[in-house]
Amino acid sequence: MAAEVYRHALGTFQSHSYVNNVNHHHQQKLRNNLVRLVNKDSVSSRGATYSSLSNRSLIRSSASQTSVADPVSFSPSRSLTNDSNKKSNEAALILIRHGESLWNEKNLFTGCVDVPLSKKGIDEAIEAGKRISSIPVDVIFTSALIRAQMTAMLAMTQHRRKKVPIIIHNESEQARQWSQVFSEDTKKQSIPVIASWQLNERMYGELQGLNKQETADRYGQEQVHEWRRSYDTPPPNGESLEMCAERAVAYFRDQIEPQLLSGKNVMIAAHGNSLRSIIMYLDKLTSQEVISLELSTGIPMLYIFKEGRFIRRGSPIGPKEAGVYAYTKRLALYRQKLDEMF
Repeated sequence: MAAEVYRHALGTFQSHSYVNNVNHHHQQKLRNNLVRLVNKDSVSSRGATYSSLSNRSLIRSSASQTSVADPVSFSPSRSLTNDSNKKSNEAALILIRHGESLWNEKNLFTGCVDVPLSKKGIDEAIEAGKRISSIPVDVIFTSALIRAQMTAMLAMTQHRRKKVPIIIHNESEQARQWSQVFSEDTKKQSIPVIASWQLNERMYGELQGLNKQETADRYGQEQVHEWRRSYDTPPPNGESLEMCAERAVAYFRDQIEPQLLSGKNVMIAAHGNSLRSIIMYLDKLTSQEVISLELSTGIPMLYIFKEGRFIRRGSPIGPKEAGVYAYTKRLALYRQKLDEMF
């Protein structure tokens, strides 16, 4: 059944697609640890729905069965440094926490509630795009939540390559058929965007929608701090960072890391806790180290994946991308090619 799903996935880029195998062991472990919050037959339901299992509500999304297409005709991994890439297998990985949301602005616990960006968040996403405008992007992963998807889309409007991000729809056979692209030239100028619930923010349970200061006044500053910053203590009927890490890291290893191994340059637009979880894996942080890790909204981080290792190359602190990142030779060649083209 899984083979059939993947065979028909990503109709938008059928002539260029390839398939990643799903790691069923990780999926089964994830389902058990998250109190059976998702089953095989329900993850493909349209959009995001809420279910209550064992007194725990978690978000589900259609994208968890999604594999990645390859519509890219211009990429430094092929057209610029093809031979050296075969030897070094180098790829860029960009991580961006979404811009400020309307509930961030109101100081409310958001979690898995699907809230859009604020005006400031829109500006942050556009600024993030300027900072990564000369770094190659072949495929984009986002959560199932609109604030992460808005951040990815707005950021890509600033990219010098001017490829168009297209959200992949495989929630049904009709969605796959209706979203097909029939121009080969258009496919080559597109970037697939894969949305997945596993990259969602951690679910804050009964805190969602509550004012953070009022919650601290009610339960005590120490208790709220433990819910927000401990590794394994969840808020009432919510997820701990540990639970969030299990789903986010499993998805990264099963679906995203194979893209990097193949030389694809990947951007992930997600959330504070799902990205902290992934960074914990990339940087080999302990559970004590990760709880003190803070990620600002709309600030991209760059990693280079080479020879099986993730190397952090920088995070911009100023308004300009140039001079912030420690460029590799391959990235420098890509930027030179952009300069020549545009």
